[in-house]
Amino acid sequence: MRLTDIAARAGVSTATVSRVLNGRPGVGEETRAAVMTAVEELGYTRAEAGRPRHRPTGLIGLIVGEMSNPIFPAFAQGIEHAAAGAGYTQLLCTGSPGGISEHDYLDMLQRHQVDGIVIVSGQHSDTEADLSRYRQLDDLSIPLVVINGTQEEIRVPALSTDEHAAMDLAVRHLATQGHRRIGLATGPTQFVPTLRKIEGFQTAVARHLPQDPDGGELANSLFTLEGGVAAGGDLIQRGCTAVVCGSDVMALGVIRAARSAGLQVPRDLSVMGFDDSGMVAFTDPPLTTLRQPVDALCRSAMATLLRQIQNSPAEAPQPAAAELLFEPELVVRGSTAAAPTD
Repeated sequence: MRLTDIAARAGVSTATVSRVLNGRPGVGEETRAAVMTAVEELGYTRAEAGRPRHRPTGLIGLIVGEMSNPIFPAFAQGIEHAAAGAGYTQLLCTGSPGGISEHDYLDMLQRHQVDGIVIVSGQHSDTEADLSRYRQLDDLSIPLVVINGTQEEIRVPALSTDEHAAMDLAVRHLATQGHRRIGLATGPTQFVPTLRKIEGFQTAVARHLPQDPDGGELANSLFTLEGGVAAGGDLIQRGCTAVVCGSDVMALGVIRAARSAGLQVPRDLSVMGFDDSGMVAFTDPPLTTLRQPVDALCRSAMATLLRQIQNSPAEAPQPAAAELLFEPELVVRGSTAAAPTD
């Protein structure tokens, strides 16, 4: 029997049913009585109503925003490895434009009664998204962890790469090589990671280019190769001698834009990526980038999720609103060099 069945019989929401069955406050006596009546009419006993949400299934749900960027398969593999090590099987749900929505995936995972859910770069990182579903999962006591951006109203554990620290590493690296006009090519500003990159970039420019307060240029596009071409062409037109990108895929687009403009990388334009996704060490030139600590993020995400599932008092998870930030790493390869002198 599902919570939705009880909710329909009692004429209340599934969140209210969950509160009643878990003994939570905030429900009137009349409503509580209606829920318990529905429970009994549908064949539950009061002892059953007091049991956990469901028996453990050994299943973990993973929702990944999209898979066209190589960093997301890396996250999927990392979560799968960590889950398998803990004895869990991963149900992978991947997004694509016009495909199954995150909302529908969450419905499916609830029907499969997964023991917990991890979401990578989902609606939680979109400042224009409806976040009510996250609150519902919390009300239903479904363990949930999010990776890559969060917002104050989402009361679940979150883990992210420290975007501010990443931008500081990037700008400092380029400033020490003599670059005085540095561009940031990144994605749409509705996403939390983009906003953090912009904030970190502006702070880093002010810190490392104090004599050139106007030395930072911004160009927003899509986190795609085509987006990198568009943003890169814009920043080249504005006289940037170096460009930091919001993803490795965007960086490859910027390199393409540079070559279309008759420029050589890194002689005429230095380009930096973000992620250190697979194969960028073998591009032409090999890509200097900011490495996300994917393995550490995945291991910590699973450890956090398991603590919620086990609900161990001795190993209490971080407060729901806390976000753990992981240090990025600067990986210097062949796509950055000293600023051109002419």
